[in-house]
Amino acid sequence: MTALWNATDPAPQVLVLLGSESDLPVVEKMPALLERFGLTHGTAVASAHRQPERLHELVRAAERGGTQVFVAAAGMAAHLPGVVASLTGRPVIGVPVASGPLAGVDALLSIVQMPPGVPVATVAIGSAGARNAACLAARIIGVADARVAAAVEDYRRELAAGGR
Repeated sequence: MTALWNATDPAPQVLVLLGSESDLPVVEKMPALLERFGLTHGTAVASAHRQPERLHELVRAAERGGTQVFVAAAGMAAHLPGVVASLTGRPVIGVPVASGPLAGVDALLSIVQMPPGVPVATVAIGSAGARNAACLAARIIGVADARVAAAVEDYRRELAAGGR
């Protein structure tokens, strides 16, 4: 397993937050994709329900350090993305995790139904959604970074030519 990011490490451009280590397989392809776009990244685990103080500390430290986009993966009640969005003005992308009796549909609905003023961009359930979260984070950062925008365009051309 890759070392997890903590608040004393340099802040990455994209911080992936998980409610549980059991969610790591869902985001396992994100690092390679983020690196392809030239983005620094980190992954941290903090439950919105069981470790709210740790979550607050991680988000605040990352924000102070310059993290530009947060990705939060969560299953079932899926409060993590919304709580992260309540703690920062930076973009938050929610990845619903397929778990529980509803296979992630409950997580999808929890993430997408945020109150006005606390937006969370939401992608598909599971690993495909995590890959889209990496692409969306790169597009967001690419608005102000031509190098990242060019890497995103290269990736899009590859996909159009039949790549994966």
